Amino acid sequence: MSDLLEMVKGKAQQWLSDVYDEQTRAEVKRMLENKDPTELIDSFYKDLEFGTGGLRGVMGVGTNRMNIYTVGAATQGLSNYLKKVFADQPEIKVAIGHDCRNNSRLYAETSAQILSANGIKVYLFEDLRPTPELSFAIRELGCQSGIILTASHNPKKYNGYKAYWTDGSQLVAPHDENVIAEVNKVKAEDILFNGNDDLITILGDEMDRKFIEKVKTVSISPDLIKKHADLKIVYTPIHGTGVKLVPMALEAFGFKNIIHVPEQDVVSGDFPTVISPNPEEPAAMEMAVKKAKEVDADVVMASDPDADRIGVAVKNLKGEYVIINGNQTALLFIYYIITRMKQNNALKGNEFIVKTIVTTEKIAEIARRNGIEYYDVFTGFKFIAEIIRELEGVKKYIGGGEESFGFMPADFVRDKDAVSSCALMAEIAAWAKDQGKSLYEMLLDIYLEYGFSREKMKYVVREGKSGAEEIEQMMVNFRNNPPKTLGGSVLRIVKDYETLVEKDLVTGAERPINQKITSNVLQFFTEDGTKISVRPSGTEPKIKFYFEVAAELKKREDFDAVEAKADARIESIMKELDL
Repeated sequence: MSDLLEMVKGKAQQWLSDVYDEQTRAEVKRMLENKDPTELIDSFYKDLEFGTGGLRGVMGVGTNRMNIYTVGAATQGLSNYLKKVFADQPEIKVAIGHDCRNNSRLYAETSAQILSANGIKVYLFEDLRPTPELSFAIRELGCQSGIILTASHNPKKYNGYKAYWTDGSQLVAPHDENVIAEVNKVKAEDILFNGNDDLITILGDEMDRKFIEKVKTVSISPDLIKKHADLKIVYTPIHGTGVKLVPMALEAFGFKNIIHVPEQDVVSGDFPTVISPNPEEPAAMEMAVKKAKEVDADVVMASDPDADRIGVAVKNLKGEYVIINGNQTALLFIYYIITRMKQNNALKGNEFIVKTIVTTEKIAEIARRNGIEYYDVFTGFKFIAEIIRELEGVKKYIGGGEESFGFMPADFVRDKDAVSSCALMAEIAAWAKDQGKSLYEMLLDIYLEYGFSREKMKYVVREGKSGAEEIEQMMVNFRNNPPKTLGGSVLRIVKDYETLVEKDLVTGAERPINQKITSNVLQFFTEDGTKISVRPSGTEPKIKFYFEVAAELKKREDFDAVEAKADARIESIMKELDL
């Protein structure tokens, strides 16, 4: 402990130099003088890493915190890389956006100053904007890169920094690793903080209008919206960036009855009405559901602080509002897009969809049965965007999503897009209503047609160095000694994404898995259709288990019983795995 404290003090004392501003130096001095070293150690015991997804961390002073110096190093490193890669370009351009979080505007303006100080043209949004609009703006303005300041749905003490490439997608290989290498070289004294305002252009309503015009092209059934323009839609931005653009998108589609949750329309990085601004958590949608009960809404929708994730609540068969999970949301989107395009004779035979490997296999089943090509990719929309980029001009992307409440209905955005998704989900609700159904009944009918599946995710947290070693050993054990049965069904297929080999345990046959890069993920498939995915988190001290069990649903009224049986099956498998 004494060695760690001495190392930490040494790092902290470097922050007392004139390179750092007075306020920062005062805060470091306060921590150094504090008899309790906990805060000092947490702030300096390591450097906040610029990973393949950028930066994310608690805000504050120190090397392990989000502040203008860690953000500054990231931006200086990105600038250095852009100037190498695009040395032959007459002008390098970068778009910058930010969410509602405390300090997001400060970090965005700091990044703009640094880029412009490096001779790079900057387009900075005038105020908070959704992540999907930033992705759109990169392509619209012909930028070489983009930055969004956001920590997505994390608690209020966090902030984050994501970097994008020319196609509006987050960085992928080789650029992700190359940018990381440049960022790691940067010292505080290397950061050019004094920018050139002549190189900074402010983006406002005009970009919003262009974005919304593109969002309108996502609509497949404008005629049905006209019939059901008064559909009761409750929407909450949970204090975030969707507050302006999502209602604009709904109105552009033709919906006239958008019901707000006024307390959550208040833009605030403190997220005053929720503990966590995450639409995956029922508590975050509680106020919206309460409003829905008051007005008897047809659909309830929420977006997270940077408006890339969508949460949806609908009435079940008992008339209670329930939040549908991310797999079910993606299932509704894919089913609707394929079915309606088919009905409209709009399918040309070159369409494809994309899902992540941990997302429900029912999406693949819908694609297969309708002759639509589909791709499985690793977790993260940058991998969906990578497939789109490879097939651009050859095949047509019509939708893609993942189980963690993210969907991307069109390729003018290359990241999760709650703005387009909220508008399209309202359209699906109108389509269901036109058939005398609720969204919930439509979901059950998808299960009746394509088969039922139940999905759950569980994670195991293991803190510190010993925890990381334990997680590593768990993966080794699963690789070397996979279970012979799960839930009473024989294990048939093991997919190992670290070796990119799929093995049939019954026949012994092996075949390669078609992925460009490896990843520390294992998947087990049993003979009865159960799928279990295991992967350590790349950003947190946890290992995640994704369960999907299949079952037969013969009629809507059986849903609760079939779901309960599937839940019990998942619980028994968890016990088998000692979770």
